[in-house]
Amino acid sequence: MDKNSIIGFVLIALIMMGIFGYQSRQVKKQQEYQAQLDSIAAAEAYAQYQLDSAWRAEHPVEAAVADSLSQEPAAPVAPVYSDSLLNLAARAQEQLITLSNEKLEVVFTTKGAQPYSVLVKDYLTYGKEPLYLLQAGKTQLGYTVYAPSAIDTRKFVFQYVPEASSDSTVVMRLPMQDGGYIEQTYTLQKNSYSVNETLSLVNMNFQRNSGSIDINFDATIARMEKGYKNETQYSRLNYYFPEDKKPANIGNGRSGNKRFSNNIEWFAFQQQFFSAIMRAPQYFTFGDFAIDFVPKEDASGDLMNCHAAMRTAITQTRGAERIDVPFEFYFGPNSYKGLKAYGHSYEKVIPLGGKIIGVFTKYVIIPLFDWLHRFIDNFGIIILLMTIFIKIVVLPFAYKTYSSSAKMQALKPFMEKINAKYPKQEDAMKKQQETMALYKKAGVSPMGGCLPMLLQMPILWAMFRFFPASIELRQQPFLWAEDLSAYDDVISWNFSILGMDHISLFALLMAVSMFFYSKIMQSQTTASNDPNAKMMNAMSLYMMPIMMFFICNSLSSGLSYYYLLSNLITMVETWIIRKWVVNPDEVVAKVKAAENKPVPKSKWQQRLEEAQRMQREMEKQNKKRR
Repeated sequence: MDKNSIIGFVLIALIMMGIFGYQSRQVKKQQEYQAQLDSIAAAEAYAQYQLDSAWRAEHPVEAAVADSLSQEPAAPVAPVYSDSLLNLAARAQEQLITLSNEKLEVVFTTKGAQPYSVLVKDYLTYGKEPLYLLQAGKTQLGYTVYAPSAIDTRKFVFQYVPEASSDSTVVMRLPMQDGGYIEQTYTLQKNSYSVNETLSLVNMNFQRNSGSIDINFDATIARMEKGYKNETQYSRLNYYFPEDKKPANIGNGRSGNKRFSNNIEWFAFQQQFFSAIMRAPQYFTFGDFAIDFVPKEDASGDLMNCHAAMRTAITQTRGAERIDVPFEFYFGPNSYKGLKAYGHSYEKVIPLGGKIIGVFTKYVIIPLFDWLHRFIDNFGIIILLMTIFIKIVVLPFAYKTYSSSAKMQALKPFMEKINAKYPKQEDAMKKQQETMALYKKAGVSPMGGCLPMLLQMPILWAMFRFFPASIELRQQPFLWAEDLSAYDDVISWNFSILGMDHISLFALLMAVSMFFYSKIMQSQTTASNDPNAKMMNAMSLYMMPIMMFFICNSLSSGLSYYYLLSNLITMVETWIIRKWVVNPDEVVAKVKAAENKPVPKSKWQQRLEEAQRMQREMEKQNKKRR
């Protein structure tokens, strides 16, 4: 080996030794640095452990819920975000924070900075369980902010900010590596069903021309009442356009969906007696709503799935570092006075009827009901007194109906003579003329009984709308009924017969009273040979009571009880008027005294006779042409 080769090998050896020495020093430095990181992580873990231990000691219930959540199957691997802080937030452990006042207990989760569950105090379900309007694990409220990519708050765990929170306020924050952050502030009002929320966007890098954020609110509402049919019939999703007379809705027992591009002030997930309402003071500019009712046989015990996809505008001011977007929530009972006190037309979720019926309900029925409740606790007695009061109010109209009916009963012998005189169908016109003349002599108006009855129909319909929607009757017992807002099933079975699985005693008694009332009214009129009249009488006597029984069998027992009382009082009024007010002998004497006197013809009779004369002439002309 020559000299140059030896020098070459020596140089290569020296270079290799230098490289190995440099790498070993770098590895040693990395190990020392990693050791420092591990030491810091251990210190932070210990500090976090101390904080967790203190929190668990102060919040044992929330700790137990968090432990149960950690035992669930592992979630899919979170996506990777370009923002390192968002990556950490996507993998962080959620925390539960509770706010409570005299009426509500609201649990918030840092996962999405949203309500986790809402307990309405002082109310229980039909099964005597705590009433959760929003159920744990079955509610999602998220906001999508475009800054610059779409950030869906439901995917991230916010940081709880204890120094900014209090007994009535919780503040949660989602920081980003560029210094901006999203902040959610929830405030539970004292002695209220109201929760105020402020979504704050601080130092956010918005997309160009991005002037809105999207909101998604999904909730599964549980069954809370006795009767599935009655509960679904009065449960729905409402949405209210600014300054509209009443909210539009989907639901009422039927699944459906609607989409709008109008300004919407608020929307409500409404169960029969309770509502979760979300309001945007700056309005929603878009709405996509859907409701899906869960079948009665479903073992989950849920009533309906509600979905609302909304959008609201935000104003980006040059130089402004913070944008605050306010929202308001109502989680509570559908009490007319309570909802009206908020001043946002929330009370319009209660179905009180149309213009005339709604006015009567709001300004007569509800004030009377509330006034009686100030002195009387038994709602069965309150309904009785309300029925008597309403009957007294409509007595002037009812009197005309009953007196006309009593006079018609006195004229029954004269009507039988007229029927015998004109038995043929072609003599129907002559029979009608002579009947009208008889009414004229007796001073009886054939419309005297119908018109007053029609004037009472709005009252009957108002009560039909009021009782099933009145939360005051909820779980109030009376006699054999354990809940006046639901049916009183004295007999029930586990299969369906004609769509029924029970018999409501109040509904049955109401139908029986309706049958006897129709029987009494028909006994006061003369039997007719007209097949149509016979069919109408049969429908009134049999079909109407049967139909009303099927309608009311699954509805509020308070409603059936009211109709029962109304029918009984009506029969008593009819008997009193026939017994002491209208004298049949006077009616008969009046007719006999006018038998030989010409009866002045009314304009209606004159027009009728003219029409008959023209008809006879046309028939003669047709015969001549033939």
